Amino acid sequence: MLVEAFEHTRMMPFWLDTPEAPPPTPALQGTTRADLLIVGAGFTGLWAAIQAKELMPELDVVLIDASRVAHGASGRAGGIVSTSIMHGLPNAVRVFPNDIEQLEALGRSNLDGFEAALARYGIDADVEWNGEMTVAVDEAHLEGLRADHDLHRRHGHNVVLLDRAQTAEHIRSPLFAGALWSRDRSGTVHPAKLAWGLRRAALSLGVRIYETPPMTRLRDRGDSVRVWTPVGEIEARRVLFGTGAAKTGISDMNQRVAAVRDHVLATEPLTTEQMAQLGWVHRQGVYDTRTQLNYFRLTKDNRIIFGGLVAYHFNGNPEPWQDGCKSTYYRLAQVFHRTFPQLAGIRFSHAWGGPIDYCSRGSVFAKPYLEGRAVFVAGYTGFGIAASRFGARMGLNMLFDLEGPERHLDVARQSPVYIPPEPLRWIGARITFHALDGADAEGGWKRAWTRGIKALGFPM
Repeated sequence: MLVEAFEHTRMMPFWLDTPEAPPPTPALQGTTRADLLIVGAGFTGLWAAIQAKELMPELDVVLIDASRVAHGASGRAGGIVSTSIMHGLPNAVRVFPNDIEQLEALGRSNLDGFEAALARYGIDADVEWNGEMTVAVDEAHLEGLRADHDLHRRHGHNVVLLDRAQTAEHIRSPLFAGALWSRDRSGTVHPAKLAWGLRRAALSLGVRIYETPPMTRLRDRGDSVRVWTPVGEIEARRVLFGTGAAKTGISDMNQRVAAVRDHVLATEPLTTEQMAQLGWVHRQGVYDTRTQLNYFRLTKDNRIIFGGLVAYHFNGNPEPWQDGCKSTYYRLAQVFHRTFPQLAGIRFSHAWGGPIDYCSRGSVFAKPYLEGRAVFVAGYTGFGIAASRFGARMGLNMLFDLEGPERHLDVARQSPVYIPPEPLRWIGARITFHALDGADAEGGWKRAWTRGIKALGFPM
């Protein structure tokens, strides 16, 4: 059955498999200068370029990427948009308990800016503002949902707690014992269309974008930073790194983030009958409560995007051969069929893996380097669709010493702790992900291990 379901699967992100993809800009040739160089043309880099030109139109801004816009982590995401800039309210309480009200206000303001920018630049990214839902896959998880419901209510969120029968009125699965529906200020988006729209907006503002020249090295020259690519050089007064977990020339950056691999399936478009069997009437983006969680959402043409099965490869390998093997996705497909048995026989049109820049606090950080001439923005841990706009602005405020409300908070003053280097990173990750796979059903040492990792301050 699994082999047949993958018979015609394309091993690439669904989002990128479209003739709507813009042609790449020319690679940088020779030497150029800039007031601001942005390394990495994912969501962080694109939002940084746009906001820099909006704030300081006189700046000469250059944006480079090792590949094409949307071909990195940003074009491989599930595309669920959250109001929170801190990987959700429970995580914000865990990491920054003294700044919750300010972080909540910043999250609302950031999403206002996100929506306004899409309207201002005419970006059509298949956005649906239908809220987001967390579904309990076990009766024992309902207590946690109730606690999250009360927490969200205390902070003014429009949330609804649903029992098993009520949840089935929104989306049908024999696994779902209940759900928490956050009704406002969240939804879904086509990640690649969003990135391409932001790219077009940046170009319209005069940003120079060079795709496919990877940065090979950099040198601090005291009053500027010089960056080399295989075919060109850039001299910049300031540099913002939006490179996620990709390697840079500053080793401290890579000690604070780790590249874990997410895996994602896209089904063929559901028929009218299959949609009726599913009953996903409000089309929310959904997360489940498994320790090794899964997430899922609908596309504009009614495919299900179903993600999870996080893994780690030695030294954060950005192109593991396993991602191109259909068998890598069989376990994820088995979880899909247990979740939606009424869709037996459905085929998967696309399967892909993508990097997540994991950090100890589970949310974005910005850290200055080279005596303030460079700033590194990363650490979204899978929740960067909207939070990347906030992260980019936080980084720009640091880089140009601009006033911003976040600069008085710990979110800007503190950095995540170091993650152990290889081979300890690989060993720890292998044990952790093995524990996550069985912690819910088996308990024992696996449950104890995940609790221990959480007690050390890492998000689980």
